[in-house]
Amino acid sequence: MAEFSIETLLQLLKESAGEEEGVDLSGDIMDSDFELLGYDSLAMFNTVSRIERENGIQLPDSVVADARTPRALLNEINTRLRSNA
Repeated sequence: MAEFSIETLLQLLKESAGEEEGVDLSGDIMDSDFELLGYDSLAMFNTVSRIERENGIQLPDSVVADARTPRALLNEINTRLRSNA
């Protein structure tokens, strides 16, 4: 199975919660806090729920609070995808 990419994650975030005006998501954002990128916990919960449904994985309940950056969330997602392969 292919890795879940930053591009896919950003697309789902935009579809779930839109884009914060004045925030540039095209740069190196892998270690930027989701809140600084304009995504609050509700946006993250909705995005994580969609990722779980569409990819047939179960992420830990704490992932929204613990995975504060795209890098951390992608690591969690890709770990689950690899273990389900």
